[in-house]
Amino acid sequence: MPTPLARDLSDLAFRLLFSSIFLGLGAEHLVDDSLIRHLMPPWMPAQTLASRGSGVVLLVGGLLVALGWQLRAAAALLGAFLLVVTAAVHLPAVLGVVAAPEATTDWAWTILQRSNLVKNLCLLGVCVQLWWHVPGRFSLAGRAGASADRAPPSGA
Repeated sequence: MPTPLARDLSDLAFRLLFSSIFLGLGAEHLVDDSLIRHLMPPWMPAQTLASRGSGVVLLVGGLLVALGWQLRAAAALLGAFLLVVTAAVHLPAVLGVVAAPEATTDWAWTILQRSNLVKNLCLLGVCVQLWWHVPGRFSLAGRAGASADRAPPSGA
């Protein structure tokens, strides 16, 4: 059995590493989203608004995970985001429904979309696990003591 300190450090490392992708991509959506908009399907309306809104969702979810606060809400928010983006953007591109943008070669587009599809599915799996995760003492929930965020869901 790991010591309580080892468990708490492991929890902190897990939350910081997992949240880093959402924090980085969220910041990119807000600071310079030109590449992201270039990769969006042409049918998507209000691409800048969609990109900026996505950036806010990614930052909020990533911050909640990094801080260890309201992990179930973060898991639901990030999981829903991943489901929508995977189903609307990456899956159609992998299936060939959406063609590569003009300045992108077909093979590079295929590799990009397949890797993003698999990455998103893996991240979605972590969101499912995060729903049940109890943050350690190096979290806001841990600092607050026993709280509804730290307790297992009813019926568990």
